[in-house]
Amino acid sequence: MLTDRQLFLLQVIIDDYISNAQPVGSRSIAKRENVKLSPATIRNEMSDLEELGFLEKTHSSSGRVPSEKGYRFYVDNLLSPKALDKSDVKNIKSVFAEHIYEFEQVIQQSAQILSSITSYTSILLGPEVFETKLKHMQIIPLSDATAVTIFVTDTGHVEKKTVSIPKGIKLEEIEKVVNILNQKLKGVPIVNLNNMIFKEVAEVLKVHLQNYEDIMKLITGSFESKKPDKIYYGGKTNILSQPEFNDIEQVRTLLNTIEQQDLVYEWLKPNANGIIVNIGQENQLKEMHNCSVITASYSLADQHMGTIAILGPTRMEYSRVISLLELFSNDLTKLLTKTYYPK
Repeated sequence: MLTDRQLFLLQVIIDDYISNAQPVGSRSIAKRENVKLSPATIRNEMSDLEELGFLEKTHSSSGRVPSEKGYRFYVDNLLSPKALDKSDVKNIKSVFAEHIYEFEQVIQQSAQILSSITSYTSILLGPEVFETKLKHMQIIPLSDATAVTIFVTDTGHVEKKTVSIPKGIKLEEIEKVVNILNQKLKGVPIVNLNNMIFKEVAEVLKVHLQNYEDIMKLITGSFESKKPDKIYYGGKTNILSQPEFNDIEQVRTLLNTIEQQDLVYEWLKPNANGIIVNIGQENQLKEMHNCSVITASYSLADQHMGTIAILGPTRMEYSRVISLLELFSNDLTKLLTKTYYPK
């Protein structure tokens, strides 16, 4: 059990190191206005904190730096909510103030803004396309020979594709097809669309359309679209600006790791609701053992939809990042609910 004095000094040391990235010595602490302790007393307490595993001594300085155990104790017991700057709040609110109707655009812009205001790397996990369902479909003729197909999912993903219109198909027939598709396929998981077309739609089209086979080619071609990206990044190279990461090989390995979308997706997908802080070796990926990762989830109608992660050094501004993510995830959840479940 730490004494009140040790708790106070541990918080002072970690706050100082987070701000300056320099080992903290007893003399610099003693000079603070809010510290009424002699350098000798501070040194003794720092030695005790080191023995307890909360601080570490660097080879190049007589000062101490926080250990992973120290950061964990700091996050769990000493951290207090940080009031966000008005500029930070304004930047976050700007994402949701714009009339952006494609979910991907919201996520992409969110990743950029979060990386910009934190100076860390942001990773946002969008909803898995195979878990989403068709909300609405359109086929819009561009000419006698081509059309653009548009389908919107229940999570806001919009997929567009230009397709060829088989000869002999009239505009009235295309409109009829769209009405049938929206009636029969609304709410069907994206992964099951092609199967459902043959099971639920084919027989109906046979009855109503003369060019049945050509229409089927047009429809199935519309759904042969590539899967959208699952992961969106902001500030991938921000890690280079952190003094802890001056080992180029270490940075290269880290960047290569976060480029592996399947790996990162599996790492972030199981994230539970709320804010989660993983420090150093608490991260399951060994390439991130020199980093801290703070994650938050966002949801739609109480269903977990995706994850927001901030990746930085263990010397991270924990309080500020946690406050930013709480604000951001709440606003993103509200936007999704307002858009797809309006009152």
